[in-house]
Amino acid sequence: MSEIPTDLRYTRSHEWVRLEDDGTVTVGISDHAQNALGDIVFVELPEVDTHYAAEDACCVIESVKAASDMYMPISGTVVDTNQALVDEPEMINGSAYDDGWIFKITPDDEDDIEQLLDASSYESEVEDE
Repeated sequence: MSEIPTDLRYTRSHEWVRLEDDGTVTVGISDHAQNALGDIVFVELPEVDTHYAAEDACCVIESVKAASDMYMPISGTVVDTNQALVDEPEMINGSAYDDGWIFKITPDDEDDIEQLLDASSYESEVEDE
């Protein structure tokens, strides 16, 4: 079974979000998603200062199996990207929830996070796949 931390929120398209103390939101893909993708070989990061609506495609993750769009979990503006992934995209495979985070946003509405799946609901979604 994939690791599903209980302190995060999730989307049905396998992104996770973590609200940080400074009000920003860190975003990545779940352990389940990185397992399904296989060895990640490239990440096209979103542009800093770009605003995305919820569910907009915002970047691309390529693995040895496929290229997959990543979707914005909630509306917001990108304020930071994990530049380490440019040289070491495989960090997502080894540490999906820590070193393998992908970008950070300033959310339009912090309350939107509560509309995302909690860990138990996400686990049910994954089991149904």
